[in-house]
Order: sequence, then C-alpha cells, then structure tokens
Amino acid sequence: MNKKFADFMQNYRDKTIAVGVSGGVDSVALLHWLRDFGCDVVCLHVNHRLRAAADTEAEYVKSLCEKLNVPYHIFTWRGEKPSTGLEDAARIARYKKMTDFCHQHHIEYIATAHQADDQIETFWMNLARGSGVYGLAAMRGVGEMNGIKIIRPLLNVFRAELKEYCDKNNIKYFSDEMNDDPHYTRVKIRQNRHMIQDVMGISDERVLLAIQNLGRVRETLETDVGNLVARVIKNKSATFNETFLFDLCPDIRLKFIGTVIQQVGGNRYPVRLESLVRALDNLQHDCKFTLGHCTLRRLRGRILVVREGEKTSFRKRYGKKYNKKFGQK
Repeated sequence: MNKKFADFMQNYRDKTIAVGVSGGVDSVALLHWLRDFGCDVVCLHVNHRLRAAADTEAEYVKSLCEKLNVPYHIFTWRGEKPSTGLEDAARIARYKKMTDFCHQHHIEYIATAHQADDQIETFWMNLARGSGVYGLAAMRGVGEMNGIKIIRPLLNVFRAELKEYCDKNNIKYFSDEMNDDPHYTRVKIRQNRHMIQDVMGISDERVLLAIQNLGRVRETLETDVGNLVARVIKNKSATFNETFLFDLCPDIRLKFIGTVIQQVGGNRYPVRLESLVRALDNLQHDCKFTLGHCTLRRLRGRILVVREGEKTSFRKRYGKKYNKKFGQK
C-alpha cells in the first residue's frame, strides 16, 4: 500500500467512508486500498448512460464489490440530458446522487480518486486561465460538497503507481476514451505535459510542491477573509463602507468581494477573477450593476450586495434611522 495514501488516511481510520468508483484504474485502486486499510467502506457508482460501455462498467463495479465483500449502490442518471455543458452537468448530477445518499445514511465522508496527475493538470489549466492563488492551489485534500466532506487521499499519488498496482495484482479496470480526446483542454495538457520537464527541467514533483505551498497561502487567506465576510453579511445581504473594502490589500479585497457575492448569490462556483476586477473598478464610484446572481450598489460611500431581483434601497432595507446617519436613500 502507498505510504502517502496511508499517511493521509490516518485521520479517517475509524470513519465510515463512501467512495466514488467509476470503474477506471484510479477509483478501482482506491477502493482496494481503502478496504485493505480497514475502513468501513460503501461503494457508490453513478451510471450516466452517456457511453456505450456504461452499463458494462456498472455491472463490473457491482461484481467487484461483491468479490471484495464491500456494500455498494448503483445510481442511474435518468431524464433529458443538456445539449451544452454536458460534462459539468454530469458531474453535478453525480455528486448530488452521492451526497444525497450520504445524508440519508448518515455518512460524513466521500472519498474520490483524484490523483497527482489530475492535480498537476488542474494547475496548468488554471494557469492558462490566468488564475490567482485560489486556482493555482488546485484541488483540496479535504473539501465539502452539499454538506458532505469530500476527501482526496490520492492527490500525492501518481496514476502510474495506481496502474502498476492494478496490473501487478491482475485487477481489471476500464479506460474512458474521453481521456484520450485532444478536443479537451485537460487531455491536451496531459499529452504534452512531459515537455515542461524535458525542455524546462521542471519536474512533476516540483509542481506538486508549488501547489502545496499555494494551498497553505489559500488557507490563510480564507481564514482572514471568512472573518471579514462574517462581519458584513446579515439576512442574506451585505452592506459595508467603501473604506472597509478599499483599505484591504488587493488580494484580500478581491477574495472578500468574491466571497460576499458567492455567499449572497448562493453560487456553487466563485465569480471569475477578471469579473471581480471590473466590479472593484465600478465600486470606486456610485453605481449599480449585477454580477453572480447579485445586485451590487454603491451610494455615497456605502456598498450594498443583495440577491438579484431584491430591492436595493438603503432606506427600505435598513430604516430611516440608519439612512439618516449616512444621508442615503
């Protein structure tokens, strides 16, 4: 068993853990390692019915769990599929089914098989987008989705190690043809990533080290920003003085306004960095605009953030006494 995996799992040895298993090499290896580690494991598989092999893979996951004596649940994504954004919609549906199951069965954790190659590819994809610290820190070892903790024990384990384990132990797994389709940005990066090391001498291990360092910076920023956001959000809206915002250092300022918009708007993902930069430019003057399912208004030095469609009158929202103090309408 991989030592990095075992070190990560020390905090979860006595937990019941649901593990998402697609039938690919990463998740099949993870299922075996979790069972061998002694975890109380439940296997969850979502059949999206998007590929010809989907039913075969679902049947294999079922037979594998029966062989390993691991309880399992197979879900099917039914209904009409979107014509655009199919990959993202499938991912949302997958997590919804798994987290709903965990809530119903009082399971706190879902383990996913994202591994070191996925982490490095995410870093390069986000670098290409011009992401800041939050994007470049890539995936978290521990996150949350729909109120369930998501743990990723393989983020420091490379795909080659997982494949070697399965091949050495004659463990069957499936390959997704989409993983070789160069139309996807991630696949392009995967197929050409070796050039970074061959030409520039930057190893995968050094990229992982950079990601870990950026992750520590992200955690510190999030703690500081979380404390600030908690001070200004009341009743699903936020109001604060413009000096409160613009006295913050630039990185904190961007994360602060982004977090306020995400929480007030109820958004799954944060607003893109370039949109936040434009929003901050707008908020240096009296204005009113929408962003991230929110309406933002600045009037005479006060800033208000509400859900899109809600009233933005300072007087109606906060009363005459409040507005008399600030001379606002």
